[in-house]
Amino acid sequence: MRTILRAAGITLLALFVSGMAGGKPPAAGSGASQNSPPPLIDRELFFGDPEISSASLSPDGRYVAFLQPWKNTRNIYVKAVDEPFSAAHLLTTETKRPIPGFGWTWDSKYIAYFKDQDGDENFNLYVVEPGAAVSPGSSAPPSRDMTGVKGVRVVFYGVPRNEPDIVYIGLNDRDKAWHDLYRLRLSTGEKTLLHRNTERIVAWVFDLAGQLRLGIRKTESGDTQILRVDGDKLTEIYSCSVFEFCGPERFDKDGRRAYLLSNKGAENNLTSLYLLDPATGATELVDRDRQGKVDLNGAVFSEATDTLALTTYRDTRGIRRQFESQEFEPDFNWLRDHLAGQEFAASSRTRDEQKWLVTTFGDTEPGRIL
Repeated sequence: MRTILRAAGITLLALFVSGMAGGKPPAAGSGASQNSPPPLIDRELFFGDPEISSASLSPDGRYVAFLQPWKNTRNIYVKAVDEPFSAAHLLTTETKRPIPGFGWTWDSKYIAYFKDQDGDENFNLYVVEPGAAVSPGSSAPPSRDMTGVKGVRVVFYGVPRNEPDIVYIGLNDRDKAWHDLYRLRLSTGEKTLLHRNTERIVAWVFDLAGQLRLGIRKTESGDTQILRVDGDKLTEIYSCSVFEFCGPERFDKDGRRAYLLSNKGAENNLTSLYLLDPATGATELVDRDRQGKVDLNGAVFSEATDTLALTTYRDTRGIRRQFESQEFEPDFNWLRDHLAGQEFAASSRTRDEQKWLVTTFGDTEPGRIL
């Protein structure tokens, strides 16, 4: 059984007001008359920051990073896995705009995050080392702006696991409408132009070895085209109309085919999971909702073996899981039995998958992280 890290009682999202004892609304006639307006609910309870959110294990299993308000603004904190949340230390010191999110590099050396300038929505990429010393005169270690461009929005495309110092990003510094593809080295900040985007490319897909394999193009009519990359040549291999959905999920472990989400040509218009061969454009069905009711909600792959472990489907009864291998099924069954009546999801895992962070949630209580 893998280790489930527990931090019980850490509220992630407050959904109910204190006046609703037990999460139940006040009974009719218990307060004001029927002709008077209902009591006002403090908007902070719906739109305020949660106490702790977005907790994530480092790939090496040493740290847990999360978002928490600091001076009324959401910032990144980090703690050792065996420390209480109260022992966490601050990694960023934003006071004007909240940090929207973050991610670990595969070697756990850096936490990367995006930040704009005073709400201009031109996000740049920053990194901070979780174990670095606090800067003199500051409350946090130094963060480095990896792109250092003004009036330019950086987008993220991928991080190769075999080169954790590399990230692939897009910059619209040449053309505000479209992002050119760059390789960025985090240790030095060196940027290398890989592709000048003059073909309306909105995303790039790399295989697990970090090789550029596919491009995603949006046509002027809104259709989606999936293109094979052969050096500077782009060849269309699959497409769907503006009224359909299609998009690569990730490459298979052997690098020969890519997992594809698509509802193209589906009789019930439901999204299913396929394998797409970039060489020929041929597709093979992998999985769909066996009850024929809902779209595929997500596909979960093993970080340790790169195999498809399960697919998920959300309907009126909650999340349903269809296991593609026996790798995770005993663990999810154990969680189901010990979290009776609650929905749950594995929010992050270590590279060896021996430690998990599990989020629990339900209709009548705040979310928690275990």
